[in-house]
Amino acid sequence: MRILSASPILLSPGKGIPNNPDLPLLLYRQVFRAGDNLEHQFKEAFRENSWAGTWTNGVFGYHHYHSVAHEVLGVAAGAATLIFGGPGGQEVEVTAGDMVVLPAGTGHCCKQASSNFRVIGAYPQGQEDYDICKETDDVAEKVKNIAKVALPLADPVAGRHGPLLQHWRQQ
Repeated sequence: MRILSASPILLSPGKGIPNNPDLPLLLYRQVFRAGDNLEHQFKEAFRENSWAGTWTNGVFGYHHYHSVAHEVLGVAAGAATLIFGGPGGQEVEVTAGDMVVLPAGTGHCCKQASSNFRVIGAYPQGQEDYDICKETDDVAEKVKNIAKVALPLADPVAGRHGPLLQHWRQQ
């Protein structure tokens, strides 16, 4: 693992997507080398750092968010353009080896992806029962849920002293 930093992106509320008012999305570049067994490495790092409910798939092609859980996405294969923040939000190119940590409330959607695009997703232990919220949901109600979501105990790959805790505890 070579990553020790993350780029924070604080997103404003969008139409029907609350985003997180306090915690920035964290973008990590090349957490692991693309030639390595990325699926295994992400899963193992997440497990070791108390991120659970691991799954392997893509990212939905519609705008959605989770109001009761934070989420991590480790890019295990391929490349994609993801939209964060809801319709008209920030477009970010991700490639194999990259990772994104989404605080509860953060809108995300896949705009386009290579045919082999695959992510490993997980949630902080105790938050595995995530919800899937859409633009048509009652945002005021979801914002109340978001405010109650506990901070993770550790960064998904770098543990208790990783970038996530440095950025999120400052908030």
